[in-house]
Amino acid sequence: MDRAPEPHAGWTFLTNHSRVLAAIAADRATRVRDIAVRCRLTERAVQKIIGDLEDSGYLTHTREGRSNLYRISSDTFLRHPADAAATVADLMALLSAHDAARPVAPAAGRDEGRRSPVPDAPPASP
Repeated sequence: MDRAPEPHAGWTFLTNHSRVLAAIAADRATRVRDIAVRCRLTERAVQKIIGDLEDSGYLTHTREGRSNLYRISSDTFLRHPADAAATVADLMALLSAHDAARPVAPAAGRDEGRRSPVPDAPPASP
């Protein structure tokens, strides 16, 4: 059984809606359960977000057997007035470029070769 999402206090740069949309962009046939794990949300929260995205015209789905196949309306403009010139495709391109540049995490329990997550950051104090 999947673990409950880890609690997070404070603000973040990305909304849960953008995280869910990015997960669907990465795999159009992904399951709600897998999105929840990837985004560290509950399945119920993911279902609500998918409903929001569909109601707003950003996403549609079709049934294929027992699965859903999602389609992102990539030419749809973002909702916030400050982002009015940007489309969903622009956002997904930005997020996918970020994911492509992300280094692969070292194997669990291995500290050798670890680098600071912030370039040129001073070493951590013991």
